[in-house]
Amino acid sequence: MLLTLTGVSYAGKGRAKAEQKVEPYASCKPYTRWWWFRDDIKKKDIRDQLIWAKEMGLGGVEIAWMNPRSKAARAAAREATPNYPDWLSPEWTEVVAYAKHCADSLGLGCDYTYGSGWPFKDPDLPEKFGVQKFGQEGSPANKGGGWSKRRARVLDHLNKKAFKWYAKHMDKGLKPAYEGSTSALFVDSWEIYPRNLWTKGFGDKFYKKYGYRVEPFMKELYKRGNEGIFYDYTELLSELVISQFYKPFTDHAHKVNAITRSQCNGAPTDLLSAYMVVDVPETEALLYEPKFSRIAASAAALSNKNVVSAETFTCLYGFRPRLEGRGPYMGLEQVADMRLIADALLANGTNQIVWHGMPYNEVGSTFQHFYASVHLAPTAYFIDQLKDFNEYMTLVSSYMRRGRTYSDVALYLPIEDNHQVLGYPKKRPQWQRVPGTQGRHQLRYIWAPKYLEGYQPLWINREVLSKAQVQNGRLVYNNMTFSALVIDVKYLDIASLRYVLKHAKAGLPMVVVRDPLQPGYRKSDEYNEMVQELMALSNVTDRPEPLLKSIPRLVEGNDLPEFWCREEEGDKYIFFANPAACKMHYPLRYCQAFEDKGSVRDVVINTAKGAKSVRLEFKPNESILLKVSKGGDIEFIDLKFKAKKIEGKGTFNETPADWQTQKIS
Repeated sequence: MLLTLTGVSYAGKGRAKAEQKVEPYASCKPYTRWWWFRDDIKKKDIRDQLIWAKEMGLGGVEIAWMNPRSKAARAAAREATPNYPDWLSPEWTEVVAYAKHCADSLGLGCDYTYGSGWPFKDPDLPEKFGVQKFGQEGSPANKGGGWSKRRARVLDHLNKKAFKWYAKHMDKGLKPAYEGSTSALFVDSWEIYPRNLWTKGFGDKFYKKYGYRVEPFMKELYKRGNEGIFYDYTELLSELVISQFYKPFTDHAHKVNAITRSQCNGAPTDLLSAYMVVDVPETEALLYEPKFSRIAASAAALSNKNVVSAETFTCLYGFRPRLEGRGPYMGLEQVADMRLIADALLANGTNQIVWHGMPYNEVGSTFQHFYASVHLAPTAYFIDQLKDFNEYMTLVSSYMRRGRTYSDVALYLPIEDNHQVLGYPKKRPQWQRVPGTQGRHQLRYIWAPKYLEGYQPLWINREVLSKAQVQNGRLVYNNMTFSALVIDVKYLDIASLRYVLKHAKAGLPMVVVRDPLQPGYRKSDEYNEMVQELMALSNVTDRPEPLLKSIPRLVEGNDLPEFWCREEEGDKYIFFANPAACKMHYPLRYCQAFEDKGSVRDVVINTAKGAKSVRLEFKPNESILLKVSKGGDIEFIDLKFKAKKIEGKGTFNETPADWQTQKIS
């Protein structure tokens, strides 16, 4: 059968010639995750959904494969489509390749989740390449989460040979879909519980690195008193996650005409280094706080990458998959509430929104939905504002993509602090009890200290310190330069300390808030001597205020809203999130955005021509974008969008009143 679509001829085999080359994310338009549930995927429905996505102002899709979640959905799928395409079969490949060529013809991007479900798993994965735990026999195959009904194993992320097998297997199905424009291969947040992760040869690698065997300690590793051993174990785990998974993943993508987009969040590794490896670092909200995205944004700036994406609007009102297969208020989402999340992300370095998400449905059907996401479809509760909202996010993202990220202060990411501590305390605020929380290694609540407000600091780590140079008293790494380094941590690895001391001796101004302690099991006699030598230098202080007074803040004022700044040929573009977007945590209250009555902030912006006073008048549920020219002029840029409150019944025939009595967990 030959289908013709907008100048593209596709016969199921061979290369289709698209009308235009689609550069990933160049349009700055939001993408959407496109949930393909285990179903009979039809080309006409693919075509119509992509046309609708383009009409609604989307820039592309990310196809994600998942089995139906609810009992009703599973029953309906078995009853209606007993012959859905098998995972990676020729029939599956044909519809995936068709979607890609169809997207190309429309000028849309088309990405792929590089597997089925969250972790990389495959029903054909050999046992020797499956995830391993210390003391566990073999690698069991488990049910759930995937397109195939067969039991599947999760990949051993600590073994690049396992990834190479997995990639070769995946590419059998995706090879035709790599043709045409460049796609991103996507890996979602790390949702593999890291306790006792192991791989062949781990013990020998550990002994070579640390000089003692870890095996005798593994059963007691997570008990109080073993923090030093736990740190050593986690550090090796971190190295292997990057060298055996994220680096091979990115290298392989480049070989098949693809790039990588990844949520490294959750991985038991140095998140900054992991994010620096992938092509497009991605964060998510609201299961991770918007402030968390500064890590991904820092990684992008340091590694000369321009795009920072975010899976957006996930579980914005809470997470309750067992509530008839839906999360709270699903089908009743308010654009104003979603704007709070988008603005908070944009003010913390994100510049590419990815909706979560759009379900595959047959034309005219509203059956499929996904329990943890906003319902993005022609039947969306917010359909009347969808296109305008997308245009708004596109506009702000385009300004936050200009030039390069501005920063003048480097801030050391407290990796060691969180690799030395076993877990979160049992008593913590309710808003920190988020689904998917596994341990301190996730860095969920690591934010810049209050005394750096107004500087827009970027996180750095040991890798950056090892490769950076001090030139004319400034720290230089790739295209970024910093006037000072701030270290506000309890623990600092001896390797990091050596680089810190080296840069301090070269004249870099530093704030070291407290004498750091050496993490790990075995201590070095020279550690404390190096700390004393460091703190005795005249350009090193333990008090932030005196040093920072000599380095002007970009923005000064009381109770500053969160902001992000990009710099292009001397001009600066500063996006200030509405203060109401800076005071939210998971989950949002329904219609929380409409509690905002507006506010005013009087600030001073330090320009190349001196300090300029500016009054920021935030209208209810609106943010502000400024252009600060190299000549010192300040211009307010019209963002052209105001979200309206939506009343009435939603997609699934509930009204807001029906939900008000239900407690959001």
